[in-house]
Amino acid sequence: MAITASMVKELRDATSVGMMDCKKALQEANGDFDAAVKILRERGAAVAAKRASKEANEGIIDAFVTDDAQSGAMIEVNCETDFVARNEDFQAFVAKLKTDALNHETDTMAEAITDQITEKISSVGEKLQLRRNVKWVVEGTGAIASYIHMGGKVGVLVELGFEKADTANNPIFKELAKNLTLHVAAAAPQYLTRDEVPAELIEAEQDIFRTQLEGKPENIIDNILKGKTNKFFSQICFIEQGFVKEDKVSITDFVAEKSKEIGDTVSIKRYTRYQLGV
Repeated sequence: MAITASMVKELRDATSVGMMDCKKALQEANGDFDAAVKILRERGAAVAAKRASKEANEGIIDAFVTDDAQSGAMIEVNCETDFVARNEDFQAFVAKLKTDALNHETDTMAEAITDQITEKISSVGEKLQLRRNVKWVVEGTGAIASYIHMGGKVGVLVELGFEKADTANNPIFKELAKNLTLHVAAAAPQYLTRDEVPAELIEAEQDIFRTQLEGKPENIIDNILKGKTNKFFSQICFIEQGFVKEDKVSITDFVAEKSKEIGDTVSIKRYTRYQLGV
C-alpha cells in the first residue's frame, strides 16, 4: 500500500513521533493506522527499557490553578538533558499533564500516566518520568496561588485562608498571594511554623549552641540560647522569615499589615515548593 504524506502527518499529529519514524511504522503496518500506533508504542517501550538506568535530573516543574483558585496542582516531569527540557514538544506535553494533574491525588499520577510517558519516550528518545505531583482543594474559605520560577526550575503552591469570600478578588490580596509565592521560591522555608520543626532537630541545633557557649556565665546562657533558637526558627520557618523584598519585616507581620489593608484576616494554610531534581 502506498504511504501518503497525509497519512504520515495524521500519525505524526496523533503521536508526536518524527515523520520518518511514522512513515516507517506505516510501511511496516501496511498503512494500518492503529497498527502503526501500536508499533510506535512498542518502540517507545523498548526505548524506555533501554534508557531505564539513565539519570533524569533535568525537566520542567509546572503548576495549574483553576480560575476560581479553589483547586491547584503541580508536577515535576524529568528528562535526561536540558536540550529536551527546552524542546517545544516536551513543554507542550508537560503543559497538558499539568491540567490533568487535577484528576490525580498527590503522588498517585505517575502510575496512572505510564502509557503516556512511554509513548512520549518514543518521540523524545530519552528517559522521561513524572517524579512527583501534588493536588490541593481549598479547605474552608480561601484561595490557592502558584508561581513557577526560572523557566520551570522551581515551583510553588501556597494556600491562603480568609473570612470574607470576596477577599479572593481583592487586588491587594492577589498581590499578597503573589508575593508570598515569590518568597517561598526565593527563601525556600523548610517548615510553615516552629510547631512543625522536629524536636530532635531543635535539640541538635541547641547542642551546637551550647558547645559555642561553653565558658559563658551560667546566668546568661539560657537567654543567649533562647535568642539563638529563635534566630534558627526565623531562618527555616515560613511565617517567621524576613520577607524577601523587605527582610526586616517578618512574613507574619507582612501578612498582618496586608490583612488590615484588605479588611479581612488572611492566614497561610500550607505551602509546597518543588526544586528540579532535589
